[in-house]
Amino acid sequence: MDRQAQAALLFLLGATVLHAGWTDLHLRYVKAGLRPLLLLSGAVLIATAAATVRYERRRAPREEHREDHHPEPRVSWLLALPLLALILVAPPALGSHSATRTGTALQEPLGFPDLPARGPLRLGVGEYAARAVYDDGRHLRGRPVTLTGFVALDGSGTPYLVRMTLDCCAADARPVKVALTGEVPPVLQPDGWLELTGAYTPRRTKDPVNDGPVPYFEVTAARPVPPPADPYDDTGAG
Repeated sequence: MDRQAQAALLFLLGATVLHAGWTDLHLRYVKAGLRPLLLLSGAVLIATAAATVRYERRRAPREEHREDHHPEPRVSWLLALPLLALILVAPPALGSHSATRTGTALQEPLGFPDLPARGPLRLGVGEYAARAVYDDGRHLRGRPVTLTGFVALDGSGTPYLVRMTLDCCAADARPVKVALTGEVPPVLQPDGWLELTGAYTPRRTKDPVNDGPVPYFEVTAARPVPPPADPYDDTGAG
């Protein structure tokens, strides 16, 4: 490819990165906290493309009489297809298939933030799991709790509520699992998102994949909900 075509691809790449950063598309690939770096990267790529075009326009008149120009193969423009696919086809978030084949990522946190003194608690799956296992549910006892996550069923049919947690990006996503007991819906669809209301229970089990600790949650009510804009959970993996 000539430099003009390279500049065009750089511009497309930069615009794609900016589009992902400005919208929720980037949440399918990286942690929300990396958004500023994506926006900066997109701006740098577009600036580089503009500088390349400017340089080529200045260089072209000087070299026009020196060499014959041959057209580059048009097939090289197929390199733009992955960029268009990134914009037009958002990949699904990792779900139950990955969760049931990967051991829980639950790790003991450095500490626990304060919770409201009264009333129901709305917690992330990772935060509930960490408090249930490593704080023995001290601040959860006797409090109604609401969790939101997707359903996963292991090989024996045991139901879990799961959120995938990221260290950096979707490539390193790992699950944090909460086993369900109580008034669990009789029919559960893997990858279906549920909002569960219930309570802490001291019951625990071990993840069948890596023997990691998995707390239980006593379900009293459940309702289906749409997947959230950010399907990943930053809490619970240490």
